[in-house]
Formats: sequence, structure tokens, C-alpha cells
Amino acid sequence: MLRRRFLTGLAGAQLRPPNILLLIADDQRPDTIHALGNRVIRTPNLDRLVREGTAFTRGTCAYPVCVASRAELITGANVFRNGFAASQRLKEGVALMPDTLRRHGYETCYSGKWHHDGRPRAKGYATEVGFYTGAGGRFAKPQKDWTGRDVTGYVGWVFEEGGKPRPELGAGLTPSISEHIADAACEFIGRRRDQPFFLQVAFTAPHDPLLFPPGFERMYEASKMPLPPNFAAEHPFDHGNARGRDELLMTFPRTAEEVRGELACYYAVISHLDQQIGRILEALRTAALDSNTLVVFTSDNGLAIGSHGLRGKQNMYEHSFGVPFLMRGPGVARGLRTAAQCYLRDLFPTFCDYAGITVPGTVDGKSLRPVLSGKAKSVRQEAYGYFTDTQRMIRTDRWKFAWYPKAGREQLFDLRKDPHELRDRVADPTLESVKSELRDRLMNWLREQGDPLVAKKA
Repeated sequence: MLRRRFLTGLAGAQLRPPNILLLIADDQRPDTIHALGNRVIRTPNLDRLVREGTAFTRGTCAYPVCVASRAELITGANVFRNGFAASQRLKEGVALMPDTLRRHGYETCYSGKWHHDGRPRAKGYATEVGFYTGAGGRFAKPQKDWTGRDVTGYVGWVFEEGGKPRPELGAGLTPSISEHIADAACEFIGRRRDQPFFLQVAFTAPHDPLLFPPGFERMYEASKMPLPPNFAAEHPFDHGNARGRDELLMTFPRTAEEVRGELACYYAVISHLDQQIGRILEALRTAALDSNTLVVFTSDNGLAIGSHGLRGKQNMYEHSFGVPFLMRGPGVARGLRTAAQCYLRDLFPTFCDYAGITVPGTVDGKSLRPVLSGKAKSVRQEAYGYFTDTQRMIRTDRWKFAWYPKAGREQLFDLRKDPHELRDRVADPTLESVKSELRDRLMNWLREQGDPLVAKKA
């Protein structure tokens, strides 16, 4: 029989571990929260999380593409260690976050988009609600996005209930899809229970195809949308995904008009998502669960939408490598904004820390609780990024060094003076020692993690 672990208070009384609510957006840039500096977008519910909790302004996904970043999230380990880099599947014996929580007394539930192999139950989720997954093309039909372009993503995906498709809720992405996912999450939260829960709510928003949600069509006027500070018509070289699916969603070269229009719809989808998050937070309050629930909002990766001449997320720039990263709940500092470096994979050990669970040995993430409690400024000094065999990167508090092995290129940015990465300093002779040190640190870390790209070069 599995033994539940409970935290013990100073007086020896057993305290119920916190519930955990993990809200994940899909392709949301880190600069799309009003309270964190974006004066155009309207996100009142995310703003509330910023006020009532801690905002990590340098949260990262490490591998900026959906499946890989979610593999790191669920295992708490980087792709070189969890097996994904080698086989696109997780290694046998790697601990999984929901399974670990379930084994220690948590009721585990999954709602929304599924982007792993197999089914949620095989990964440790006891129940599925509002489950959205691929249906093998059975329900595929031609679809257009807000511009009239042919849709190439999520074609034929449907909701399921009890293992049976529910095409009546729509095939593919629909304008109201976030509402369906939130409905299921709210219903789950409203149930009475005697054990703590872990609920993961995986939204599709604001992933393409972009479609205006009902009532949000005129929220943002395209002609008044500011361009990203690092907008460019084209990227200066093939970074490894120059003509990937995401990049083909916009014309070449990029135009200011097209980017403004895309951002207007993108922001509308995020504002609609924010509305659904508000409903879920209200469901927590109504159920009297908000005071003992650790709430996390993040995204699987960011997105370019015109920044650096790119549209997709498959790059090492801050708009794509970075993710929004908000936490609220018991033991979490209120109103704190921190530049502490962190990864999505740090959530697994952080949840274990708050729940009083020993972190499994296969986890290489670090608990963020010292930062969240105000006891430490950071838990690591740098972050590393990677994408296929085409991109590798190290980011310190000040510098970013990127290596493109197939393109034979390097980049160096001073993020303190150049946060939008507009001036590549790689050829600056006065920074040769900085570049050399960062290159060595990057190669040493990759070698330690077992990156075959570095092993081949060695």
C-alpha cells in the first residue's frame, strides 16, 4: 500500500500538502503579460497572479518546441538525460512528475492538449477531463485561419471522453477551444475530495491556427499594434529551421502589416485564454481551495511572430527560449519579480519540495522553493538551450552565446545592454575572452550531459 506523506507543523500536527494546479499555454511569448510591462495586451487574471505571487522574468523552456519541452517538464530532466534527444521517446525508468505525485497520495488529473506518446494514465494521471488529442485523421477537414490560410496544425484533433471521440465539440482547433478545456478543469476542481490533487491544464492557445474567439474580434486593432522591437524582414542566416512548418505560416520577407495583423489575433487569443484562467481561479475560490493550492502558469515555449525575421519558436532568442513563469500559493512570496534563471523542468522538484516528497534520482532540475520563499536570489548561474542538431546556447545573467554547428555560425549578445538581441557582438575583438569562456562552459556542459553532437566533435 502506498503511504501518503504529510508535512508536519511545529506543534507536531499533520498539515495537508498543497494542491497543485499547473496551467500551461502553448506558444506564448514571455512578454505577453500586461503587469510585466506589455501595455497593449489585456491579461487581468495573469496580472492577478503576478500581484499575488512570484514572477520569474527569466523562465526558460530549454528546448523550444512542444513535445521536447513537455518531455523535460514531465521528467524534470533535460532531453539528453531523459532519452528524448536520442529517440524522441522517454527512457524506461525515468521518474514522471504525475506518477510520483500519485504514488505519494495525490489525486492526479489531466485536462487539455496531450503532446506525449501513449495516454495520460500511462504517465501517472489517474483521470482525464476535457482531453484533447490527435484522432489519426478520422475527423480531419479543410480549415482556414483568421487570414484565410490553409491550416496545417492540429488538423483532425478532437476532444475525448471515456476514450471516445467527441467531434461535436469541434474538429481541429476552434475559436472557443480554451473554454472547453476550462469547463472540464472547473468541474474537476468543484468535486469534493479527501486528498490533495495535482491538476494539469494544458491549453492549446495561443498556438496556430490563430482564430478570433467570439467577442474578441475587435479587441486589438491591427494597424495600431506595435511591432516587436527586434522586428526584421528576414533572419540573417539559416538557423536550422529557416523553412520549417512554423516559418511557412508567414510570407517571406516578413512585412510590418502582416506581423501587426498576426499579433492582433495572437493577443486576442491570449486575452481569451486569460479569461478562462480567471474562471479556473474563481472555481478554486468558490471551492475554498485557493489558500492551499500552488498555482503555476507557464508555456511550453515562446514564439517569434516577426522578431528577428522569424515566425516560429525553434530558435535561441529570448522571445522563443523564454516563457512566462508565474507561481502563487502557500509559501510563495507575494509581489516578487525575480530574474533568477529557471527551467520548466525545475517544476518537478519544486512540487516535490512543497509536497514533502523526496526528489527522484533521475531528476536534474532544481527546486525553486529557496527563491519563492525569499531565502535565495537564485538556484543556478546560467541556463542552456538546444534544438535538434542545429542550435546550442548558454545564457548567463549578462551574456548569451549561441552556436550553430550546421551553419558554422556563432552569436554573442550582451543582454544587459541589449535585451532585444539586436547587436551581435561575436566579432568584437574586445570580447574575445568572454566568448571563449562561454564557449568552453557550453561545450563542457553539453559533454557532461552526453550530447552526441559534442561527443562527435571530441
